[in-house]
Amino acid sequence: MLKITSINVNGIRSAFKKNFNNWLATNNSDVICLQEIRISNNEITNTLLNPIPFYGHFYSAEKRGYSGVGIYTKKEPNKITNGLGVKEFDSEARIMRADWDSFSIINAYFPSGSSGEHRQLAKMRFLNEFELYIQDIIHDFQRNKKHFFICGDLNIAHDKIDIKNWKNNINKPGFLPEERNWLTKILKEYKLVDVFRKINPTLEEYTWWSNRANSRERNIGWRIDYQITTTETANLAKTHSIYRIDKFSDHAPLTIDYDINV
Repeated sequence: MLKITSINVNGIRSAFKKNFNNWLATNNSDVICLQEIRISNNEITNTLLNPIPFYGHFYSAEKRGYSGVGIYTKKEPNKITNGLGVKEFDSEARIMRADWDSFSIINAYFPSGSSGEHRQLAKMRFLNEFELYIQDIIHDFQRNKKHFFICGDLNIAHDKIDIKNWKNNINKPGFLPEERNWLTKILKEYKLVDVFRKINPTLEEYTWWSNRANSRERNIGWRIDYQITTTETANLAKTHSIYRIDKFSDHAPLTIDYDINV
């Protein structure tokens, strides 16, 4: 079995202070994709980078305390590749690719667009660049029948079922028609599957909650964290969980088990 977890930690140091490392050991995932690690290279300790029993790889943004992605794995990847190849977004450290013999993962942290029009415009540029980035990768993996995953915080709630108060958010970043249409296009054109939604076509469950108005306690949330793969690989997904008992950040970990030998 291959067990993959994705979580936006909203600061890796903050998450560890909330016992995230203890949960890592008990959750027993093979791969944990981290977004928004918010730590600079010179601040990374061995405890944060390599919590037993994992090997870690972090990709930090140029701006201190901002963005960044990372990955914990039980089995070291053959190769780690950082970035889109686009300076505007690589300075924010939003993409990490990890390759093993039988599968590959792209760990992604999309811009949110919520801090102003200039950031929403940047988000739309990122979506265009991300599609260009994955085109050849996906075709290569599909041609070679290799398992391939896009994991991470996409900052897009795809459908009405993925957001509690969709009517109040129809014109807000994260639920804009152009963002949702982009995700629909990606899934359709590249024959990809939102694995959670395949397993749970009618389940109203979320992965992010605002810190305002007791949103988490009232379950007024958004599902913006994903594991996306090919139809063939999605058919191998067996179980899922969104862990909400402990609060490591404003997101909850999304874990999916696949019937894949590693």
